Amino acid sequence: MNIENLVHWSHELGRDMHLNRYGHAGVPVIVFPSSGGSHNEFYDFGMVHAAQQFVDEGKVQFFTLSSIDDESWEANWKPGHDRALAHLAYERYVIQEAVPFIKYLTNWEGPLMTSGCSMGAYHALNFFLQHPDVFQTVIALSGVYDARFFVGEYGDDKEIYQNSPSDYIWHQNDPWFLDHYQSANIIVCTGLGAWEQDGLPSFYSLKAAFEDKQIPAWFDVWGYDVAHDWDWWRIQFPYFLETLDL
Repeated sequence: MNIENLVHWSHELGRDMHLNRYGHAGVPVIVFPSSGGSHNEFYDFGMVHAAQQFVDEGKVQFFTLSSIDDESWEANWKPGHDRALAHLAYERYVIQEAVPFIKYLTNWEGPLMTSGCSMGAYHALNFFLQHPDVFQTVIALSGVYDARFFVGEYGDDKEIYQNSPSDYIWHQNDPWFLDHYQSANIIVCTGLGAWEQDGLPSFYSLKAAFEDKQIPAWFDVWGYDVAHDWDWWRIQFPYFLETLDL
């Protein structure tokens, strides 16, 4: 397997940003780490190995990003608004810097896929919903999609609201966005077992909103034995990749 440890300068964040590439061909998949994780996490926890068949066959190549969650949503000493502003800087980095860098490396011209587990699932789904022209496929595993989980009640703060998918999707009526959503591959999965309870309210709210907007999506619920843990994500991730037309 082709493995590359990459680094590029982010003008938006004012620092070097590290990312890894796993694979040589196929759809670029931007992978966001879980809470406190790094760009090495996806490999270290066996997720690349679990999906190695798809990599070896040249169907996908993974680009595992670094995050700045400790400066944004997880920076508990900051007001919620400031955390949202830090996240927006990260969003600009991903869309304006990381994505072009990845497209240049791969000579890829089409839309990308995105994925993640836990906090990474939040990022994957949120980035897809914000930029459905950049991403056409999302696999989100065990995420929490309500910004209140990070910052508490946020009143009328539009920067937080716009990054709380289980809130803003209910009011998304722009035909451009809805058309892109309706032609995308959207997979959102949760278990019902240990440590999954935090994400269930926003999971079911999203599911209801997608149905209300007539957006085709696969909201898949696994059983009470399925925990919020890598053991299950290593099973789920290749299972869902197998369902896609790669």
